[in-house]
Amino acid sequence: MHITPEVLEREFSLSTAATRLDFLSRRDSGAATLNTVAPEDPDDWSSIRDAETTLDVPEALELLALGEVIARKARDSQLIGIRAALRGGAGWDQIAAALDVAPDEAWTAYHRLIELQERSRALDPEAAGAARDLAGARPRR
Repeated sequence: MHITPEVLEREFSLSTAATRLDFLSRRDSGAATLNTVAPEDPDDWSSIRDAETTLDVPEALELLALGEVIARKARDSQLIGIRAALRGGAGWDQIAAALDVAPDEAWTAYHRLIELQERSRALDPEAAGAARDLAGARPRR
């Protein structure tokens, strides 16, 4: 099996992908050394706590692909959230504050998201046009 975001996106919901990503990232100690041997006392269970673990190659690739799945889903939710906020009457100052960017950056990001969705055919040209109209004029810097 090839580990790609497309494969994992079909297999995992957002919450499952995030849980699995968290599990894998916590399992890897980040140690640069491999195959180190520590003296072991059979009666001392603290050695388990101090044991360093590393991900194998399939797990590392899964971790990378899961990060991309989550990033894509987060990007998709931004478009949904911005459109809902605009429909509800929020201004670009409010949307920008929620995204922690300047209003003109939020407006630009919104238009980029529309373009991405249009290119991937998630939005048809009519829906993309309506989303652009909803944005209104670009806010001043």
